[in-house]
Amino acid sequence: MGYHSLEDFIRRTGERAPGPETFELEREQLLKVHLNGVVWIRMGSMTAYRGDIRFTREDSLEYGPGKLVKISLAGEGFSFTKAEGRGKLYLADRGKKVSLLKLENDSICVNCNDILAIEDPLNWDIRMMRKFSGVMDNEIYNVKLEGTGIVAITTHQDPLTFRVTKEYPFFTSPNATVAWSGNLEPEIKTDISLKTLIGKNSGESVQMVFRGEGFVVIQPCEPCEEVYPQKQPENKVSNVYIS
Repeated sequence: MGYHSLEDFIRRTGERAPGPETFELEREQLLKVHLNGVVWIRMGSMTAYRGDIRFTREDSLEYGPGKLVKISLAGEGFSFTKAEGRGKLYLADRGKKVSLLKLENDSICVNCNDILAIEDPLNWDIRMMRKFSGVMDNEIYNVKLEGTGIVAITTHQDPLTFRVTKEYPFFTSPNATVAWSGNLEPEIKTDISLKTLIGKNSGESVQMVFRGEGFVVIQPCEPCEEVYPQKQPENKVSNVYIS
């Protein structure tokens, strides 16, 4: 039998019992936030909520003008909304898998496109990896988070983490690179001949190089933009009522 009664469907797909943490995975692709105060969420990620919650886009009073300039340079794809109040908040990002990372006086860098939510106690700042004129067409932006708290990151399918050692540098495609330990300072390596043969956006022609001791998180998706293309919303809502 390939169908369910309405009662059975509600029971099977209903929300799970709450846990003790502020951030909790309701499903692999859905984050539940037990909000009692403030969290920062990726703009456009709210799917539902219950309770008394207010949403405010970031402004200079929250960050200061210097950080707002960085947010503007990072582009429209990166913007935070402050969720404030009490209630349950549900977040998602285009069906990507959600992972929760608890920092305890740690630091981590995350690709701007892969952050879903940040607990308010964490400090964060936007950083740019400089482009090389004539080789790269776009800057690479990431967010460095420090302190104690939880950050929710997203990946296309399951993330894979590699250890980086001093003996062997580790190379990744910028499109597949999700996060890395805060002590690492990646560099950009380019192969002009491969760029000419394969294309300017190829991961083979533009690479991130990690040296030192730490870790790198990647996702099995290259290039990821082709899997989940960005489309401008049409702001149209349609409903079908079945009785």
